[in-house]
This record gives sequence, structure tokens and C-alpha cells, in this order.
Amino acid sequence: MVARGLYNSNEEYCKYVSSIEALTLSHLLLLSIVFSYQSHHFIPWSTFFWAWLLSVLFSLAGRLCANFTTNKLRQQGTICNPIFVIGFPTDIEKATQLLVQENHYRIIGYLPIYALEKYGVDKIVDEITSSGAVEVFVCSWHKIEQRMFLYWRLRNHGITLNILPLSLEEIVEEKMGAFLSLKSGIPFFKLSPPLIAGLDFRIKRCFDFCLAVLIILVLSPLYLAIALLIKLDSPGSIFYQQTRVGLHGKHFNVWKFRTMVNNADKLQKELENFNEMNDGILFKIKNDPRLTKVGRVLRRYSLDELPQVFNVICGEMSLVGPRPLPLRDIEQLSETQLIRHEVLPGITGLWQTSGRSEITNFKDVLLLDIFYIENWSLWLDLQILLKTIVTVAQKTGAY
Repeated sequence: MVARGLYNSNEEYCKYVSSIEALTLSHLLLLSIVFSYQSHHFIPWSTFFWAWLLSVLFSLAGRLCANFTTNKLRQQGTICNPIFVIGFPTDIEKATQLLVQENHYRIIGYLPIYALEKYGVDKIVDEITSSGAVEVFVCSWHKIEQRMFLYWRLRNHGITLNILPLSLEEIVEEKMGAFLSLKSGIPFFKLSPPLIAGLDFRIKRCFDFCLAVLIILVLSPLYLAIALLIKLDSPGSIFYQQTRVGLHGKHFNVWKFRTMVNNADKLQKELENFNEMNDGILFKIKNDPRLTKVGRVLRRYSLDELPQVFNVICGEMSLVGPRPLPLRDIEQLSETQLIRHEVLPGITGLWQTSGRSEITNFKDVLLLDIFYIENWSLWLDLQILLKTIVTVAQKTGAY
């Protein structure tokens, strides 16, 4: 009966009918097997009839008792799911009327949409968590600017987010990243995480690997030339490696051509006051005194990133994706901002093609990353790669 989905059905009548159908089919199957292999012993048809009838009666009686007990407990509020409702005041009123028709839910709090913008997602989620809610129903989902941040914060706290459409138009609009479900006779959408996983991940990985190998073969003379120039320009190693945070928070060593003096990491602490990023996450300053002569040229054309193609081959990075952040920056991220670690980090991305260092607020960087994760396609990757070539050639936002 589980295989037939009996316990996911929402109409009591359908449950009873399906239960009888399942029992009938199983007894017919048993009957056919017995009579196919029966040789000497005769079993009366009435035996099978009474076995079928008793199993149907006991099954229906058990279901009736279970339903009666469950309904009594729900009326008392004992086993109702505590829920929170988010939406505009008029939507909350409609949602309340719809949800209280059934005894499955107990509304323990309401929240107007504008409170998310006023107080921030983190504070609102903390309030929902402390209230003891296990599910959140959201009306006017598309009106929430930071909806994916809200989804991920609730998901990390084990709270289910449901999108409650109050009109046919909302059902038609909500088609990306969600699937329509039915519970207690109430239609709502359940979000599926916007992840590059499964077949999409394998396609992207195959594309990355093949293109990365081709890049190394074609640009191998350039790799050698850059390595020679770095060695002639300043003392130190050709490559620079740094621990970064990748997929699911896993640490890995990212490779770059060295563009700075040997003690650059120590000097960074002295230059923190000159950081041009407004929120302190990421470290960017114009005319960085730590850059070598060759390093300045490499940075201008982003050639220092070329060794990361080997990270792509090793499966630690992708050609396109959110940039991997150093540990220094990860420590400053909020729980909500860690959503960018749900995909492989990339050598280039929407941030690099939208201004690079001209973007001085990490919130804007994060919004670009979220847009990429939600709208990923192989075609989008190709567009970003082609636009990266144009951006690098024009030196847009480079320093």
C-alpha cells in the first residue's frame, strides 16, 4: 500500500477505495499463484473469499480508528503542526481562513513582508525558530527581495518553507525551482534547492574538464613565458597558493601566478585601513604597493588566475561560478551568505563580468552569485566565458 502512495493521498474516500483495491489485487495475485502450483491439495474458493473479506474489514476498521483518534488529537491541538505565516496583511487573512479549515495546522505567528526588509532575514528567522514553528507558509513569494536567503536560513534550521498561492495567477507564475504539492486539501509549492547537482553537475563537470584541458594545451607557451618573467622580475616562487573555501565549505589550495612580494600576506594587515570594500569582506585596494612590476600587468589582464585551470581539472573548481574566498573573508560571512558554497567555486563569474573591482559592496557580489546559482545553464556559462574575454581585453574594473 505504501508503494501505491496510499498514505500520501489527501481524500479520505480515495484512501478507503485504494486500500480495498490494493488488498483485492494482492489476494488475486496470491490466488493465481496457489492455483498455478496446486497439484494434490484442493483449497476451496470460499477460503480465499473470507480471507479477502476479513482483511478488508480489519484494514478499514483500523483506518477508521486511526482517523478518529488523529482527528480528536488535532481538534485538541495535540498533534497540529505549529506554523508561521508571512505575507501582506490581506494575504495573511486569506491564508489564515484557508489553513484553519483543516485541523492539521496551528498558527503561532504572523509576519508582514515588509518586516523582512526592515529587520533583516537573520533576525526574522531567529524569531521564527524561537517560536517553535516547524513550517512557514509564505504568500506573495515573488514580492520578497531576499527570498532565497530566507529559504536557506529556514532550511538550515530544519524548518520547511511552503509557498501558498492564493490565486490562479500565482500558480502559473511559480514554475521555477518549485513543485506543486497537496496537503490536507490545500495546494502549495515546495521549493527544491537551487543546486547544480545530479545530471546538471555531471554535464557541467564534463564541460569544465574538456575545456580546461584544451586551455592548457593551447596556452602552454603563455604559461612558460609568464613563469619566466616572474622569475626574472623578483625573487621568490613562480606560483602562489592560498587556502580557500570551496564546495560545501571544503578547504582546498587555490593556485595563482605570484604577483606580489614574498611577505605580501603579512603586509596586508598593515593595509587593512585602505581596503576599498565597504563591508570589509574581500580585500581590494587600488595601486597596491605589494604588487611587482610583472604582477601589476598580470593583474590588469587577470593572467594570474590561469593556474586555477589545474584546480578545475582536479575537480576543486569550475570555470564559471562564485569566486572562492580566503579564510579571512569566510570568518566575516553570516550564515545566510554561506549559500554560495553550495556550488563549485569558479575562475570567473557574474561578478568578474559585471565590473570586478568596481563593485565595492560584498552584498552586490552575493546577489550576483545567487542569480547565477538560480539561473544556471550551460548556455549561461558560455555567455559568461565569452563576456570574460571581452571584460579582460577592455581591462574593465581591473587593478
